[in-house]
Amino acid sequence: MNTAILLIGGNLGDRTGNLQQAVQLIQETAGEVVQTSALYQTAPWGAVDQPDYLNQGVEIRTNMDALTLLHTLLEIERKIGRIRQQKWGSRVIDIDLIFFNDSVISLPELKVPHPRMQLRQFVLVPLLEIVPNYVHPVLHQTVRELAASCTDTLPAGRYQP
Repeated sequence: MNTAILLIGGNLGDRTGNLQQAVQLIQETAGEVVQTSALYQTAPWGAVDQPDYLNQGVEIRTNMDALTLLHTLLEIERKIGRIRQQKWGSRVIDIDLIFFNDSVISLPELKVPHPRMQLRQFVLVPLLEIVPNYVHPVLHQTVRELAASCTDTLPAGRYQP
């Protein structure tokens, strides 16, 4: 059984509903959802002229290998209505594979751990809630240590509907 740490997010449409649907589809098709973080409202990163995001960390157990899981997550995005148009642009849903066990994977379509996760509060803050002691297999620091040293100043606060 494999452990995967995901970050889901989106800033278009019914943000809360889209994240709930993503978690449900992950449970149905990808593996057992072990835990989820609260929802966090975060400022957009990259292309900043867009609505705020809701993000959530998700830990799953899966029998899938990392590449099969990636393709399953991309299919979930498609089912929810994701259309890839612009890098860092607005989206209905985004599901990122942040960690897969303690694997280091470098394929054209998949990089694990996510190569910029340690630079982004919108990733670290939700993960800090569910896996604070998870060790980054390349940087050899826990999520807690990465969050403490992150220089990203964009806010990531608990969502209050």
